Amino acid sequence: MTEAATLPPLASRHFPGDPDRPALGLHCMMGASGLFQPLAEHLDGLIDLRAFDYPGHGRSPDWQGDDLHGVVTRHAASLIDRPLDLIGHSFGATVALRIAVGAPHAIRSLTLVEPVLFAAASTPAQQAQTARLAPFEASGDWDGMLRRFLSDWGSPGAEIPTDGPRAARLRQQMRMVVDTNEALMQDRARILREGGLEQIEAPVMLIAGADSPPIVHEIADALAARLPDVARATIPDAGHMLPLTHAAAFADLTRMNLERA
Repeated sequence: MTEAATLPPLASRHFPGDPDRPALGLHCMMGASGLFQPLAEHLDGLIDLRAFDYPGHGRSPDWQGDDLHGVVTRHAASLIDRPLDLIGHSFGATVALRIAVGAPHAIRSLTLVEPVLFAAASTPAQQAQTARLAPFEASGDWDGMLRRFLSDWGSPGAEIPTDGPRAARLRQQMRMVVDTNEALMQDRARILREGGLEQIEAPVMLIAGADSPPIVHEIADALAARLPDVARATIPDAGHMLPLTHAAAFADLTRMNLERA
């Protein structure tokens, strides 16, 4: 079965704004397109923002295939018909980078919140990241893995459902995270290939939360060292889900990058 055959219709959202300033938002794993609603509200029509739910996320059907990163990248690229502003969070930020490396002429600006391109980090940092989830995977304790993952990357202390459709989808998403992490550890899409990042002429903004896992700062260091036009910002008292918890600060930084383009 081909990837095209396995891709179900995907739900999407449109946050209307300036039709001459198209933008595409790419959300995190276990997230959804609604993550960009606070940003759109704070930007007040500055951009015409669209986003879609990945397979197995939000209002889209469950995912039955493989190579989620490749499928999401191709779907996102199919929505680009003129240079636009790409805004990505976590997994979505790695998709945005992949598009920008492959078609730098299609990008007007690139705003990235904590791209989890683990291959850009040092080997010890990668090993430490893998070790966080490995015991749970080995024992088949998906609920324990989910709690650990959300503690690191989501909302620490949040109640996690154990029964019903929501619990089933979370467990499915956790398996998708594990499958995708391997691809990001090995950079299977060759985002970091020689000369790739250096071709991105659009202004890039790398945003991180001060309280996020240390590996995201190491990744940002590695990316910033190769990007021709890059700005960086760290939001105090923020974690990985800063687009929701610190939406105003996120919007201010996004606006700054949009103005640089």
